[in-house]
Amino acid sequence: MKVYLDNHSGTKLDPEVLEAMLPYLTEHYGNAQSLHDLGTKSKEALETARAQVAGLINCLPQEIIFTSCGSEANNLAIKGTASAYREYGRHIIVSAVEHLSVLYSVKRLNQLLGIEYTVVPVDKYGVVDLVEFGKSLREDTFLVSIQLANPEIGTIQPIKKIAEIIKEFNQQKKNKQIKTLLHTDAVAACGIVPVDVKELEVDLLSLSASQFYGPKGVAALYVRKGVRIVPQIDGGIQENGYRAGTENVACIVGLGKAAEIAYKQLQQNYQKMLNLRDKMIKEIQKKIEYVYLNGHPDNRLPNNVNFSFEFIEGESILLLLNQKGIYVSSGSACTSKALKLSHVLEAIGIDPAVGQGSVVFTLSKYNTEEEIDYVLEQLPQVVERLRSYSPLYSHFIKTGQRMQAGPGTEYDDEEHTDIK
Repeated sequence: MKVYLDNHSGTKLDPEVLEAMLPYLTEHYGNAQSLHDLGTKSKEALETARAQVAGLINCLPQEIIFTSCGSEANNLAIKGTASAYREYGRHIIVSAVEHLSVLYSVKRLNQLLGIEYTVVPVDKYGVVDLVEFGKSLREDTFLVSIQLANPEIGTIQPIKKIAEIIKEFNQQKKNKQIKTLLHTDAVAACGIVPVDVKELEVDLLSLSASQFYGPKGVAALYVRKGVRIVPQIDGGIQENGYRAGTENVACIVGLGKAAEIAYKQLQQNYQKMLNLRDKMIKEIQKKIEYVYLNGHPDNRLPNNVNFSFEFIEGESILLLLNQKGIYVSSGSACTSKALKLSHVLEAIGIDPAVGQGSVVFTLSKYNTEEEIDYVLEQLPQVVERLRSYSPLYSHFIKTGQRMQAGPGTEYDDEEHTDIK
C-alpha cells in the first residue's frame, strides 16, 4: 500500500483540474497579451481563473495578482509594500514561526534599505503573543505579516484579533499619512479551511494552488483595492503592471479550477480530514509512549498531525516509513533537508533532543481510513525498531533518567510533563 501524507509539500492534482488545463497546453496555446483570436482565448481564460480565485476568498477579481508560487507572493507583498511606503514607513512586524520567504524578505529589506523589523514570539502552541504584538507596533510600522496557519505544526493564528488591534492602532496614530497594513500568508489554509478576506480584514493575502489539488508553479496574491505595491519583476504590462512575464495560462487555469472545486467541497473535505486527523492523534498517543503533539491541540488545521518521538530522529522515521510506502515529512518542505531543528520548533520551545524526532503527517481529501489504519499499524513498529538501536532510550529504560544527548542539549524530566 502507498500512503501519501506529505500534502503540505504539494497535493495530488485533481483530475478535473488536469482536464481544464489540457486545452491550454495543446489547443489554446496563444499568448494572453496577443491581440489575435488565440491570444484573446487565453486572456479570457485568465480572467475566468481570476474570478474563480476571488470567489474562494471573497474578494474582487481585480484584487488578484497571479504569481509563480507562494514564496513569490509573500515576497511581492512584503517588498512591494516596502517600496511603495518607504517614504513614511520604516518598520515591519512578523512572527517567529513565519515561512522563510517572509522572514528572509524582511531580513533582505533590512540589509538593503535599513528597514527595521520586529519578530514577535509565540507560545508553546505556536500562537502569536498578542500582548507583545501590541507593544511592537510603532508610528512607522507600515506592515504586519502574520501567517493564517502554520504548515509545519498546524496552528491557526488569531488573525481577526490581530486585525482589530491594528485597526485600533491606526485610529490612534499621530501620523495619518501611513496606515499599518496586514498581510497574511494563507498558503497552508486556503482551500483547506474557510478564508474570507473581508471577515479577516486583511489587506494582502498569499495563496498557492499546490496546497488544494492544483498545479505546482502557480499562486496568487490578494491586494485590497487602494493598497499600493511596487512590482518586483519589471519588464512587461502583465497583471496590470504588477508582475511582468508571460502568463502561465494552463497553470493559472488550473489554479482557478482548483479554487472553484475547493470552494464547493470545502465543508465535506474539512470534515473528512478532521476525522482522520483526530483518529491519528488519538491512536498514536495510545500506541506509542513518549510522544509529544506539536502545535495547538484544537485550533489547528484539519489536515495536520505533527508529533515528536523522543529518543529517535525524525529523518530515520521518515526513511523507514518510506520503505513501507508511507510518505511523510520531517519538517517544513523548505528546510527538511537541513537535518536540524526547524525555526518553528525552536520558536515554540521544544527541547532540541526531542524536536529532532519530529514527523509531520499532512492529510488530503484523497486519504482513506484504510490508509490511516495502515499507518497506525506500521508506525509503532518503526518507532520500536529505531528505539531498540538508541543508546538514549536504552539508558532511559535501565535508569529511568534521560541522559545528555549532545553538546548543550540535556533532557530535563520537569520540562517534559506533557510527554505521554
